[in-house]
Amino acid sequence: MLAERNKGGEDTMRNVFIYWDNSNIFIEAQRLAEQVENSPNARQLVRIQFENMYELARAGREVGNAVVAGSVPPELRILWNRLENLGIRVILYDRESPSRGEQEVPDNYLQKQMLLDGIKNIDNPGTIVLLTGDGAGYEIGNGFHVVLEELHAIGWRIEVLSWRNSCRRDMREWVEENGLFIALDDYYHAITFVEQSRPGFEISFGRHQSELDLSDRPIS
Repeated sequence: MLAERNKGGEDTMRNVFIYWDNSNIFIEAQRLAEQVENSPNARQLVRIQFENMYELARAGREVGNAVVAGSVPPELRILWNRLENLGIRVILYDRESPSRGEQEVPDNYLQKQMLLDGIKNIDNPGTIVLLTGDGAGYEIGNGFHVVLEELHAIGWRIEVLSWRNSCRRDMREWVEENGLFIALDDYYHAITFVEQSRPGFEISFGRHQSELDLSDRPIS
């Protein structure tokens, strides 16, 4: 059973719209793995457990839209396929590509999708669930923080899921005041796993993800 938090006393089960910047989430998971894993080369071997991360974001609610921006290494293709099988739209971009375009700027794509969904559902706003700690650009009127403020102003509830040490401070403080900040650190062992080492490298036996416990996961 989910822990409920509802400042206004309204129905807590409105549709959620999930926007997930996987690169931002993964980079900090790598850093954290070095600190908490008792495993050689944990930074290189840690992986996001996509299904549990999605369930943490969804928290048992109906999903109006879900979009993930990620990268295109072939070894990740099977993982992206698993997300697509859950009904999540996966937008892939190539970090090494010399060309520029919307696909090469995942942040901009996600922000545009957030605004489009906000406009399309302006008469029935739900809950924005954003997975990133990236609040860059706020000072010049750009970025996720600005988009969150605009959507909140027209009636959307806001949830941000990010690692404690990687979420931009001013964005986190605003979310804590106006929405719900959920620290991914509290779910680290359920939303990550560690692969076994490959032949020729220092031995790591890996780690499976733990069971995801949503009993203390508040919802807005």
